[in-house]
Amino acid sequence: MSWKAAQAWTSRTPREGRRHFRLVLQGGRGAERWVELCSVLTPEVRLRLSWSELCDRSRWDSGWQSIPPEPSDGGS
Repeated sequence: MSWKAAQAWTSRTPREGRRHFRLVLQGGRGAERWVELCSVLTPEVRLRLSWSELCDRSRWDSGWQSIPPEPSDGGS
């Protein structure tokens, strides 16, 4: 039986300056499952992660989520 990861992912924190990624490869079995993601805006930025890390909701969200603007450093 094969498994299929979601195609789009949003990192809760920037990874190499990027937050939105798409699935490009997946492999392994059981505890050795892994995925390879590439940045949507910068495809040469690639990450290989364990499946368990990608399933950690404190680090990753399935799908492309809105990213709130960062607060400005300047005062009013």
